[in-house]
Amino acid sequence: MNSSFKFMSIRGIDLRIHLTFPLILIWAAFQYGAAAGNATTGAIFGVVVILLLFVLVTLHELGHSFAAQYYGVPVKQIVLLPIGGLAQMAQIPENPKQEFVISVAGPAVNVVMAVLMGAMILVFNIPLTAPFTGISLTFAVIFSYIFYYNIMLALFNLLPAFPMDGGRIFRALLAMKLSYTTATLIAGNVGRALAVAMGLYGLLNGGIFLMLIALFIFSGASQEMMMVQFQQRKRRGEIPTHVYLMPGHMVQEVYSPHALVLNPNDSLEQAMQVRMQGIQNNFPVTQDGRYLGFVTEAGLVNAYKQYGPDVMVYAAMSPAIKPVSLATDLVEALRRMDTWQVDALPVTDNGRLLGMITRQQITALARTHQPWPDSPETARI
Repeated sequence: MNSSFKFMSIRGIDLRIHLTFPLILIWAAFQYGAAAGNATTGAIFGVVVILLLFVLVTLHELGHSFAAQYYGVPVKQIVLLPIGGLAQMAQIPENPKQEFVISVAGPAVNVVMAVLMGAMILVFNIPLTAPFTGISLTFAVIFSYIFYYNIMLALFNLLPAFPMDGGRIFRALLAMKLSYTTATLIAGNVGRALAVAMGLYGLLNGGIFLMLIALFIFSGASQEMMMVQFQQRKRRGEIPTHVYLMPGHMVQEVYSPHALVLNPNDSLEQAMQVRMQGIQNNFPVTQDGRYLGFVTEAGLVNAYKQYGPDVMVYAAMSPAIKPVSLATDLVEALRRMDTWQVDALPVTDNGRLLGMITRQQITALARTHQPWPDSPETARI
């Protein structure tokens, strides 16, 4: 988001504050100021509590982000908006188990925080006030508010309102039994129905922020449903990627230098063990950094069945697949992938492996150069 500014970075993830973020602080100052006996005290209390709440929101988003990085999904940034946090990832894994873990990781952080805060209450004998009663610039009252807000944050995010955490967890569970597209359509429609209910409740009760959140959820669910359907049509060959990929982009813009590689002395059993980690399905074979060949998922599985687990990975290498260079045009890279029926290619320079480029990486770039609504990715409140 260009309308935000960076205030720090953690593990390569930029933490940014949107220019509209002060609106939530102004709202809190007025709301709590009007509710308190002393307007100034109430206003300061409101600002402090909301700032601490967004510390929890940031930790929540970092939970998602660290889990995504564990699965090799790049996380560009986390942006704090008046309605919550937005973690922007390159893509959401279509592996249901991976999406489940990434989605659960955020609320899990809030559960851990609740346990730690509960332990502090017991150890330090902190007097916990009734939920959201009384406004005072005392540690006990502020601590009580944050304790309850933390629990609410976890529970609210677990609502099955796609694309929030609960909705993504719901989709991941559905996708373990149904197709990814069908699971997305079901979760998206449930999310939109809940968004309409939230919006009506907010409208009838003057909940402006609840209405904004409802609009965000409805829009996000609709965009995700359209995007998944679009991707499904592309996979079926109805919409070739090169149709909406702008020419002039090269491999060096999107390739990953952090590819898992196999050694020529590795056995097919060892290669299968690496594949079962779920991080990568296609593997370059190298020796001392020198590129030797490429093993596709299909080639590995077929060689394993044909030759057994003890044969070296040479038996699974696909001689027809040639590497691309950093200067290879992405349209040409996609054409080669289609010709060889693979989803990834090795990237080399003078015979040395530089990394790997995947169809998913090219598609992510293509989406930024087409008149198509971007998926909210990991848009979580």
